[in-house]
Parts: sequence; structure tokens; C-alpha cells
Amino acid sequence: MLSIVLQQVANGLTIGVVYALIAIGLTLTFGILGVINFAHGEFYMLGAFLTYSAGHGLGLGYFPALALAVAGAAAAGLVAERVTVRPLLGRHLFTVVLSTLGLSIFLQNTALLYWGPDPREIELAWGGRPFIVGDVVVSRLRLVALATGVALILAVTLLIKRTTVGMAMRAVARNRDAAALMGIPVHRIYALTFGLGTALAGVAGGLLGAMFTIEPTMGEWAVVKAFSVVIMGGMGNVPGAILGGVILGVAESLGAGFLPGGTGYKDGIGYALLILVLLFRPQGLFGQRV
Repeated sequence: MLSIVLQQVANGLTIGVVYALIAIGLTLTFGILGVINFAHGEFYMLGAFLTYSAGHGLGLGYFPALALAVAGAAAAGLVAERVTVRPLLGRHLFTVVLSTLGLSIFLQNTALLYWGPDPREIELAWGGRPFIVGDVVVSRLRLVALATGVALILAVTLLIKRTTVGMAMRAVARNRDAAALMGIPVHRIYALTFGLGTALAGVAGGLLGAMFTIEPTMGEWAVVKAFSVVIMGGMGNVPGAILGGVILGVAESLGAGFLPGGTGYKDGIGYALLILVLLFRPQGLFGQRV
């Protein structure tokens, strides 16, 4: 029994770290721009398809293809921020929400037209090779996802806490007008934050896309999970997004392993956790009551 629990926890950690990447991008966008980006899942989808196309169409290895996908998702995010978000900043929140919903529909249908409706797979000869520690077996691809996720989480944390750009991001999040008066280029910080968020979603798509099939609608469930994680951790709170992603990944994995028909109920576990958090701690695990 213990070995089964450890196996499920290991599987959940590898997925949970990637969930955290998606959620960090979403929570940064909300915390600094004050924008709820409903198109965030489509940048996750875009990262998966760009990784697939770079590998199969250009013949690149997995890691160069993943790097190209991240750059593509970041570039698409910069364009999206300039066209669909920046002109509406300062208007009613629902106006920006509708704009991101329109962007979501546009990106999803563009992917449908270009790549078609059929599921695709990122095939990696080395991805399924096992790495064994005691009774726990983890594929090399999952180890790569875990290591990449942890490295990126540390990098984003250092960026926010230890760099001049991070200080500017925190200043804009705290008080945009005061930051502008101090000479901080607010709109550049907005663009950088949005591009960083979409880049994190893109790398998550490239990582999880190699574990599962990819299709144009895959962003729908990703954004739902990201919102669940963000709400559990506290809106705009990066440590909360990290913890929430790990909790969700491990809970889903344990549920799939031990509940009768657990795989079918796996997606419902996130909703159950979300309801519990909203009932007993509506501000989130790390959020502050307002």
C-alpha cells in the first residue's frame, strides 16, 4: 500500500509542478495588470502545438522545439497584450474579460484551421524509459517535467524578488500611479508580465503535451484547472499558486489511484477542493481577507 501511495504522489508532483507553471502565469497577469485572462489556456495549447510542429515539421529535438515554443508563446502574448488588453485597461473589468474570451475563441479556431481537429502526439523515444527508486517508477519525461518546472518556478521567484524588473513589477502591482510618477514604464511592465505569463503557459503545454495527446480544445480544461489553483492559493499570490498546483496534482493522482473509477472522477477532484477552499477559506490559502 505504501509503495502505491508513493507512486501516486510522485506522479502527482510531476503534474502538479506543471499546473503551478500555468497558474503562476495567470496569477501574475491578475496581480499586476488586474486582468482575468480567459485566453490563458489557449497559450498553453499553442505551446503544445508549437512544440509538436517544431519537432515534426522542422526536425528539431524536443528541447530546442520546447524552447522555440516558449518563445512563440511569449511573442504571441506580447501581441495579444498590445491588441486586446492594453486598449481596454482602465475600463470595466468585464470589458477586458470579454476581450480575452474573444481572443480565446480566435486562437482556438485558428489552431483548428491550421492543425485540424484530430489529436496529435509528441513522440519521444526516450520519454517512456523508466527511472526507478525503490518501488517508485517515474518516466524520464516526467522527471524532465519536474526538473523544468522547479527550475522555472525558482527563476520566476528570483526575478520577482531579486531583480530591478521584479521590483518594478511589484511596485506597479501595489500602486500603478505612484510607480508611473517614479519613472517606471508601466505599460512595458504590463507587456513583460503578460508575455512572461503566456511563456509559462507555453512551456507547460510543451511539457504536458508530450505526456498526453494534444488538440485545439485542450486549453479549456487547462484554464479551468489554472483558475482552481489560483483561487485555492489566493488571487494574485505566486506562492499560493505553486502550493495550489502541487496540491491539485497530488490530489488528482491519489484520487485516480484509489477511488473506484478514479480516472473518470479525476477532473472533479479539483472542483471539490475548490468548493472546500471557498467554503472555509474564501480568500485562498495564502490570500488576505479584504
